[in-house]
Parts: sequence; structure tokens; C-alpha cells
Amino acid sequence: MASYKVGYFVGSLSSTSINRLLAKALVRLAPPELVLSEIAIRDLPLYSQDYDADYPPVARAFKQAIADVDAVLFVTPEFNRSIPGALKNAIDWASRPWGKNSFTRKPSGVIGTSPGAIGTAVAQQSLRGVLCFCNSPLMNQVEAYIQFKPGLITADGEVTDEGTRQFLQNYMSELHAFIVRVLTVLPRNP
Repeated sequence: MASYKVGYFVGSLSSTSINRLLAKALVRLAPPELVLSEIAIRDLPLYSQDYDADYPPVARAFKQAIADVDAVLFVTPEFNRSIPGALKNAIDWASRPWGKNSFTRKPSGVIGTSPGAIGTAVAQQSLRGVLCFCNSPLMNQVEAYIQFKPGLITADGEVTDEGTRQFLQNYMSELHAFIVRVLTVLPRNP
């Protein structure tokens, strides 16, 4: 049974982020073939082209963390009908300098939660556009816009609503199948 390393990004920097709770739940619900680990974005400085000739150590480590995984998963909130600035900043670091885009041919998934009725639908659409430009094969189905209600996910990542738990477990199974398909057609570079 082949296993795949999936790095996930939590788009919120908040220590009380509901998207961090969602990420914990996804780790718990992932099939055993997926090994998930967070790729932190908190310590990245604001991206500037001035760094392209010599990335700071934190940015080099960030790009290496992406290189070390088979696929990526974005767990994002929605800020002002788009993705948070910290997440966009991380994507900018990873996709630069020109010709060294960390997302090229790297399978990706997008999910998020919000208290609003449409979850993070608009932010996810914005993120999908960015990832398409970054040449990241993107899982288009199953889409997952989770409306968060207090108590939906416990502090240790247990989903308390059975329907939501089953949906998220299915999402992770579909992500696994998508990663297998992409990496069968576009094997990782040796």
C-alpha cells in the first residue's frame, strides 16, 4: 500500500482558528495512505522580489517543506471575500523566484470553514484561480464549503455531527484518489 505525504496550510494565523480545528479533523479522518503534516506560514516575512537572489532561511525551509511532500491541501478561511493575506503571501514565496515554482505539478486540494451559510466558497474560488496560475493540478470535485457552528469540531479534531464527519471523511478519500491519479500521470521528479 503506497502512502503519500500531504502538506497542509492553515490560512489563518489565529491560535483560535476554526480552520485549524478543521485541519485537525481532516488529519483524523484521512485514509491511512495519506500522511498529513502542517506547513507553517506564520513566520514568513512579506514577500518582495528583492529576496529572489537570496531567500531568507525561513523561506528556504518553507520551500523545502513543500518539495518534501507529494501533495498540498489548503485549509482556508474567507477574509473580505478572498483568501487571507498571510496565505497569499505564502503562495507568493512558494511560487518564486521565476522558474522555481514549488506548486508546479503538485496535486492540491482546497477546503475551508466559516460561520457563514456559504462557508468559504468565494475565497476558495479566488484560491483556485491562483493555484491554476501556479500550475498545480487541482481537485475540482468534491467541493467542500463547511458552515461552522459552535461545537462542530472539538479541540482535538473530533467532528461531532455524523453527516459532516462522513462528508469530510469522503472528501479525504477523494483527495487520496485524486493524488494517486495525478501522480500516475505526472510522477514526481526524481
